[in-house]
Amino acid sequence: LARTPSRDVLLVSAIITVSLSVTIVLCGICQWCQRKMGKRYKTSLETVGTPDSSRGRSEKKTIKLPAGGKAGNAAPAPGQPPHDESDRKTEPHSSVSDLVNSLTSEMLMLSPGSEDDEGHEGISRENLGRIQFSVGYNFQESTLTVKIMKAQELPAKDFSGTSDPFVKIYLLPDKKHKLETKVKRKNLNPHWNETFLFEGFPYEKVVQRVLYLQVLDYDRFSRNDPIGEVSIPLNKVDLTQMQTFWKDLKPCSDGSGSRGELLLSLCYNPSANSIVVNIIKARNLKAMDIGGTSDPYVKVWLMYKDKRVEKKKTVVMKRCLNPVFNESFAFDIPTERLRETTIVITVMDKDRLSRNDVIGKIYLSWKSGPGEVKHWKDMIARPRQAVAQWHQLKA
Repeated sequence: LARTPSRDVLLVSAIITVSLSVTIVLCGICQWCQRKMGKRYKTSLETVGTPDSSRGRSEKKTIKLPAGGKAGNAAPAPGQPPHDESDRKTEPHSSVSDLVNSLTSEMLMLSPGSEDDEGHEGISRENLGRIQFSVGYNFQESTLTVKIMKAQELPAKDFSGTSDPFVKIYLLPDKKHKLETKVKRKNLNPHWNETFLFEGFPYEKVVQRVLYLQVLDYDRFSRNDPIGEVSIPLNKVDLTQMQTFWKDLKPCSDGSGSRGELLLSLCYNPSANSIVVNIIKARNLKAMDIGGTSDPYVKVWLMYKDKRVEKKKTVVMKRCLNPVFNESFAFDIPTERLRETTIVITVMDKDRLSRNDVIGKIYLSWKSGPGEVKHWKDMIARPRQAVAQWHQLKA
């Protein structure tokens, strides 16, 4: 009888010890995962084990439905399937696969140029964010009022993983007169709440115009990077009172027509820590002179962390819209700096009596457009080989 209580005590102690150990281990794993994987893992855990109220809050984060938007625009974020209550109950391990899928999608979104990879068509290539604005007309004062409110989910254009957005406002076809908002530093969800007035504008002329908004990323030492644009014909808007809109941003187009194309090659030598840029030729360049031609040459800037490091340029080709250059330039770029390096190629028109005109530009780096990123990735994947590609010149 004396041994029985001792055996029971030992058994109870063992059970308590094992339970505490398991609890500590699980708690440690949970905290470690949350620190390492961030909010996505936490959201996945909440979906499995929290009340419906908590699960509802996490779902709202994946819905791209801004205040004032239409319900038809609500959709889960790319790479995240909508939660199903029945699946949550019948498949207790489904959150693990959801977590893997969401993390995979996140890594693909963070991978430069991943939109061009095959087999990932579900990831939107044109997710440029959205902008909220309002427009109305005061008939008594003949004034058009445009208010820029805010933007959401803008893409990061800087190496720091953010942007410095501002908005340009035009009434097309007039592009000489524009208004601009303030720059919002390091903000992908900026709030402007700025009002702009187009005074002395007869209503008959207003309805012939197109309200054009262009969102850009401000760069102090280089050209501002376009983020996206929105255009809305004013003859399709009831201007008798202020109308508020949410519009998805679209890729910026060059309203002045094609600026031409440039063929160039890149050759990366990892052992020599160098990149050779060969400016081969251009075609269908935009005529910048009164005589219907141009005197083109090409400037090549090496940039590191948005700072200019080195510049080189070709000779000037007189009165030619399809010049052949065939000039090569070598730049020393250590491997550890490669990811934060940008090569800016500018096709210029030489003027003797006035300032040289910019015909078009190309930005080659990890963060450029799909075509530029593809060329950069091909260069890295094929070291010591000259990889050539045509590029459309941009404003």
